[in-house]
Amino acid sequence: MKITRISVYQVDLPLKKPYWLSGGRLKFERLDSTMVSLETDAGITGWGEGCPWGVTYLPGFGRGIRAGLEELAPQLIGHDPRVPAQINQMMDVALPGHPYIKAPVDIACWDILGQVAGLPLCDLLGGRHGGPVPIASSVSTGTPEEMLGFVEDFRTQGYRVHSAKIGGSDPGLDVARIRHLNAHQEPGEVIFFDLNRSWLPADAIAVMNQVRDLGVFFEQPCETFEENLKVRRATSHPISLDEGIKEMADLVRANSEGAAEIINIKVSRVGGLTKARQMRDFCLSTGIKCLIMDTGGGAMSDTAVAHLAQSTPEASRIAAWDCASMVSVASANGASAVDGHITAPETPGLGAAPVMDALGDPVAVYA
Repeated sequence: MKITRISVYQVDLPLKKPYWLSGGRLKFERLDSTMVSLETDAGITGWGEGCPWGVTYLPGFGRGIRAGLEELAPQLIGHDPRVPAQINQMMDVALPGHPYIKAPVDIACWDILGQVAGLPLCDLLGGRHGGPVPIASSVSTGTPEEMLGFVEDFRTQGYRVHSAKIGGSDPGLDVARIRHLNAHQEPGEVIFFDLNRSWLPADAIAVMNQVRDLGVFFEQPCETFEENLKVRRATSHPISLDEGIKEMADLVRANSEGAAEIINIKVSRVGGLTKARQMRDFCLSTGIKCLIMDTGGGAMSDTAVAHLAQSTPEASRIAAWDCASMVSVASANGASAVDGHITAPETPGLGAAPVMDALGDPVAVYA
């Protein structure tokens, strides 16, 4: 089997309501998504999606994916998509770094492999574990009362895991946010606090030590690995690393130096399912718990996340994420939130189909 054509689509995904990142320092109102189809000489087509969260969250942006594919796609024509590892090796030689550019191609290769095998991707990624996977809600920064209101709204939709965005210039306000949400936490519910790198170590240590009596964990308190390691050594709360884990070497270092007990694996950020699975398996072998998410996108991205999360043992997974429910355009049909949970499809391959009316004509075709 050979790749005969690669088509690239751009689709705007407006958010249903504006979203502020931790500390309220960055506002987002739309996402720029790129969807990719790989056609083969066997008549099988695979799909993947890559969607950075705006242009200020990580070193990546929507137009960057499409520019990178202009370099990569012609070199993939004529090669077998059923061996994603080899396709990844080719892409890494042709364009070192920039893993987010390669993610939609990698996911499309896995889609094809699953269709050929007649199996859903979760079966190929480790087997289906348990029932529906909990979804972490994304609670925007606000006053303590506003944030509790967001949590209560998510509860009505069945969510039991909540990612609360805090951080900013007022550590005292963060303490109030944490204590207020924790005081209203319901039995069986998980509320963790995501900083998106917004704290300096001094503020992180001060706030976390003021709430050391609470059984919560914090995600990516500071910008650099060294800063987060300093915080971890001066506090008692478990720490999750997210944006600081860019490749396997970062994960190996975090484990060896005791920097984190939890890792947030964002599929597109690390380069797709091939490398995300490698990271997930390392976490399984070293006792690190996982959040499995993506940087943004519609149902196509959510479905890839659902497969990796579904193939992760329940004791090791905390939650997945559903971005499609935050946007107002349905760009694909696939896994979706039901009562605060998501389930990997049982159909062969990815199990997600694009809504072509939303995609329109391709912005580039390579054959």
